[in-house]
Amino acid sequence: MSGSGKAARVTGFLESELPVVAAPMAGGPTTVALVGAVLGAGGFPFLAAGYKTAEAMGAEVRRVREFGGAFGVNLFVPGWDAVDPAAFRAYAAELAPEAASLGADLNPEPVLDDDDAWPDKLAFLLAEPVPVVSLTFGLPDPREIAALQHVGSRVLATVTSAAEAKAAHAAGVDGLVVQAPAAGGHSGMHELRTLSEVSAADLVREVKAAADLPIVAGGGVRTPDDIRTLLQAGAEAAAVGTLLLRTEESGASQTHKDALADPAFTETTITHAFTGRPARGLRNGFIDRHEATAPYGYPAIHHLTRPMRQAAAKAGDADRLHLWAGTGFRAAREGSAADVVRDLATGL
Repeated sequence: MSGSGKAARVTGFLESELPVVAAPMAGGPTTVALVGAVLGAGGFPFLAAGYKTAEAMGAEVRRVREFGGAFGVNLFVPGWDAVDPAAFRAYAAELAPEAASLGADLNPEPVLDDDDAWPDKLAFLLAEPVPVVSLTFGLPDPREIAALQHVGSRVLATVTSAAEAKAAHAAGVDGLVVQAPAAGGHSGMHELRTLSEVSAADLVREVKAAADLPIVAGGGVRTPDDIRTLLQAGAEAAAVGTLLLRTEESGASQTHKDALADPAFTETTITHAFTGRPARGLRNGFIDRHEATAPYGYPAIHHLTRPMRQAAAKAGDADRLHLWAGTGFRAAREGSAADVVRDLATGL
């Protein structure tokens, strides 16, 4: 922790001196170093287990334990959005020339059996419990939630609506992560739908009325005033992700970091063109060219485009890369993640 000697502020929910949560950013941005920096500043960090093997997740958990503070692990709840085979093949053919220009090959057959190693990750967390486990993309069997609680973990479910909050409450979770549409990266929605335009504070109030559980809220957070607004709306803490992407501890690609500060990128948008699931990122040429024809279907589309996106990141090609970012991306800055957390907590 920060070593300031202050008592945990979010007592009984998150053992954190400051009501600032580092959101889990899967795919590389969240690193052990980032977690350590947030802990050192008095915030509450999450490790991102998505896209990792259970072994890789376990190794990170053991390293984070050495810091000595409370932290969480975020899991992707397995589930498959149906993808139309003909639409998938057509999209693969459409993207092939762009991938080839980067030296990447695309698999024309959809990956339909990816459970993100859920059974193995769950087994590890039951054998070596962590303080908090958060869930994204849906709800598992309530017995799995209860099993995590039985070994001492508090379980949070990511929700994007009052209806999802009710379902999570009924499943027995200890708290909610309320994700507003302004948040960067994938929406944690449980089922595909059109995201409504609602502020994080208003969504907190809607969720609080539907399910009286402790809330971490995020989406578009840029300043201490934004956090104060969320706390006044009923949240116990505010989550930030995009603001940490350019920090020295972030594992985001340099291409991604540079794009966040590039004046050529002027807006974010919700897109499913990269992964088959709605996600907010910087609007670039790939989105403009393919959003209209991209089919839905996660994780099949994610696996289809992944080789191209990896090649784009290495080549410095921001036009073909998923540049996940929330609406507050202009506030992201370089420096230490610890300083970002401390600055966000100014006056709270």
